[in-house]
Amino acid sequence: MEIPVKVKGDRVIWAVVILLSIVSVLVVYSSVVTLAYKHKDGNTMFYLFKHSTIIGIGLLLMYLTHKVKYSYYSRLSQIALFVSIPLLLFTLLKGDSLNEASRWLPIPGTGLTFQTSDFAKLALIAYVARMLAIKQTDINNFKGTFLPIVIPIVIMCGLILPANFSTAAALFTTSFVLMFIGRIPLKHLGILTGSAVVFFAFFILFVFTFPNVSNRVATWKSRIENFSSGQEGDGNFQADQSKIAIATGGVVGKGPGQSTQKNFLPHPYSDFIYAIVIEEYGIGMGVLILLLYLILLYRGIKIASKSEKSFGSFLAIGCCFSLVFQAMINMGVAVNLFPVTGQPLPLVSMGGTSIWFTSIAIGIILSVSKENEKESAKVETA
Repeated sequence: MEIPVKVKGDRVIWAVVILLSIVSVLVVYSSVVTLAYKHKDGNTMFYLFKHSTIIGIGLLLMYLTHKVKYSYYSRLSQIALFVSIPLLLFTLLKGDSLNEASRWLPIPGTGLTFQTSDFAKLALIAYVARMLAIKQTDINNFKGTFLPIVIPIVIMCGLILPANFSTAAALFTTSFVLMFIGRIPLKHLGILTGSAVVFFAFFILFVFTFPNVSNRVATWKSRIENFSSGQEGDGNFQADQSKIAIATGGVVGKGPGQSTQKNFLPHPYSDFIYAIVIEEYGIGMGVLILLLYLILLYRGIKIASKSEKSFGSFLAIGCCFSLVFQAMINMGVAVNLFPVTGQPLPLVSMGGTSIWFTSIAIGIILSVSKENEKESAKVETA
């Protein structure tokens, strides 16, 4: 696939993004039929145009982000972190609830909603990358290095947890992986792990003791209960319909637009779009999409390993791992390996700000790659 000369950064990642975007437009257009009849009198072209526009804006944001030198994101991460905490708190207390799983803030005059945890994820990953890079010479210091990194992680994950357990868990895992790669001592990571287990145990006890304290907590609580017990419930209904879609799709699929389970799945265009992909295009397409995400992870690791600056390495691997880990969660839910989480499939599921923040994250990875290319060119000409 030919990439324009003015576009810098890893060409393979650009190709992966374009392929996933094409799949997204095709499958979203097919899966929004019920949504179109419910809200737009069957006008699926409205959603095709809207989603294509969002994808186009996402590609533009990716391009603009990759043009910025990645070192600038180090300073920006501090500002973003301080903005994220009050935003998360406000969203937790006053935010809107959509799809019974997440907390959102409406963007006035746009008709779009803004999931503050998407912004917070990027801010925290960049901040952790910054701190790890700065503290490499004093990485064993518990008070001077470990605590300044861990406290923001605990605060932000704690603010996300009541409304969105899966996002909080994924962000905590990403931060943990970053700290492990950043050479935080294992004894410190052990303390963090033990503390997280104790905190979560008390939180679960609180939820089961006072189940009506929050509808949003009750939602993910019931999903976990249904998944573990196999009882009938909304989460299991979605998982069952997803498995039917995958089973009936077979090896070659039913063909574009021929899905039947899109009429039964509550959110076939977002949470369970991977099942619709397999139903219409077959297991081969499902494997291809999985491989595309693995290629993205491989290229991200390669970019991180080539970066001459610690911040670039940590930033690239953090953004890349976060996106691929989210994709694995989404695909795992579709095949009933995990409870229903509400995590979209990056660059494929229909969405607004989630696609844009994903695009910005990939743009940051490409920015690191672009700087690597400049350094390599300097070495060759020296």
